[in-house]
Amino acid sequence: MAGFTLPHTLHGDGPHRVVAVHGWLADRGDYAAVLPDLDAAVFTYAFVDLRGYGEARNASGAFTTSEGALDVLGLADRLGWHRFSMIGHSMGGAVVQRVLAAAPDRVRRMVGISPVPASGMPMDEATRALFTGAAEHPAKRRAIIDLTTGGNRPDAWLDRMTRRSMERSDPKAFRAWLDSWSGEDFHEETEGSPVPALAVTGALDPAVNAEFLRGTWLRWYPAGQLVELPFAGHHAMDEAPLDLIRTVEDFLRADHV
Repeated sequence: MAGFTLPHTLHGDGPHRVVAVHGWLADRGDYAAVLPDLDAAVFTYAFVDLRGYGEARNASGAFTTSEGALDVLGLADRLGWHRFSMIGHSMGGAVVQRVLAAAPDRVRRMVGISPVPASGMPMDEATRALFTGAAEHPAKRRAIIDLTTGGNRPDAWLDRMTRRSMERSDPKAFRAWLDSWSGEDFHEETEGSPVPALAVTGALDPAVNAEFLRGTWLRWYPAGQLVELPFAGHHAMDEAPLDLIRTVEDFLRADHV
């Protein structure tokens, strides 16, 4: 789709520029809970909608992490941002690593929040059936959210997260994105990168947990770091927003010292 620009919201007017990419289950509203308390004097954030989500819900495309990375770079060009940091949640973690692979000289710092690693996410048959069925069935999306946040979140929150996911994503795009982020292995394209790379995980997340990230993220990024939030699962932005902000912004500020 020639000339496509990712829909986005700019927040803050600080000199450190940051592109934030949402996960599989939501649009840029993924970050709504952290917006009021971000440091707008130090950072300028660009929160984007990937193709198939939010304001880009009806956009055509391949719905792959590599296409998403090119879209992010295209937006950065339009904003005049040559170097910038990146934040990616879940699927968005794979997208930002694709940006690193495509343009390593442009990436200042990288943060993955419960990030899908560059090796993808292999699934057993039952898990695969749950995830593929989630494209059309709200109950399966709800089950995924519940499972990945420890099975102890309020029903009203699970319902709200499910409604948001259904309303802000196109089912066909949603399904196509799954094949890309779960099935593609490009870790050899980023392995050994010297870019400082923080992975944030929640202790309640049974899948993208600290052990899993030690064998992927920390293994491949020499300047990698790992922080585990004790009271969060896969959706730290909603579950522990203030802890997440402190963790992420302290990491991003580190190269200001």
